[in-house]
Amino acid sequence: MNAAENEPSINQVVDRLAARFPHVPRPHIAGVVGEEFDALNTGRIKTFIPTLAERGARVRLQSEFGIRAAGD
Repeated sequence: MNAAENEPSINQVVDRLAARFPHVPRPHIAGVVGEEFDALNTGRIKTFIPTLAERGARVRLQSEFGIRAAGD
C-alpha cells in the first residue's frame, strides 16, 4: 500500500482512537497511528495492516498514558 492508499484507513483508525482516547491530542494519535502503519507496511500481506496498526497504536497509547481506552 502506498501513502495515498493508506490515507483513508489511517484517518478511520485515528477517528476511532480519538473517540476512545478523548484526552489525548489528536495530532499525537495521528503520529502514533502513522508510525504503526509505517512499521507494518513492509510485510507481504496488506489486508490486515489497518487492524494491526490500530491495535498497536491502542496498546502504545494505553501504555504511554497509563489508562484504559473508553470502552475497554
